[in-house]
Amino acid sequence: MSARSVEVVLVKGTRTKIRYPAELVADDGTRLTVRAPWAAEGVRDFGFVRFEPGDVFLEHYWRDRWYAVKEVRAADGSLKGWYCDITRPAAVAGGEVVVEDLDLDLWVSADGSQILRLDEDEFEASGLAAADPQAAARAREALDELEFLARDGLAPMLGL
Repeated sequence: MSARSVEVVLVKGTRTKIRYPAELVADDGTRLTVRAPWAAEGVRDFGFVRFEPGDVFLEHYWRDRWYAVKEVRAADGSLKGWYCDITRPAAVAGGEVVVEDLDLDLWVSADGSQILRLDEDEFEASGLAAADPQAAARAREALDELEFLARDGLAPMLGL
């Protein structure tokens, strides 16, 4: 791996959900930003957005926040929107950015007209509230914070 590349590792529980290479764009010690192509195979159609080969993600991870924000652009450069993952704060070491997925997500369309809270049923079924009530509370707070920020505009919050 070159000095400007990292590997993003998304874990869920004790297993690695996905691992992919990314280009390091910026790291100020608190927020790390990377750029990566759509890392999964084929197309993922959520109904409200399609992620597909050629899409590029500008991903923002924080060492002190319980979420990651991913700006999604189509192959032609047009903005699709922002996919926000509720995660534990990112751990960055040895060329890896490791984040633990806590199931909750938020989608914000490019024009801001669509703000969708996602996977709340998966979060409830995960058992996190019983296993780690403090983390579950932080996850819910992070989702509420992101929704509030999205209604105010994520782009300014991210410095975009």
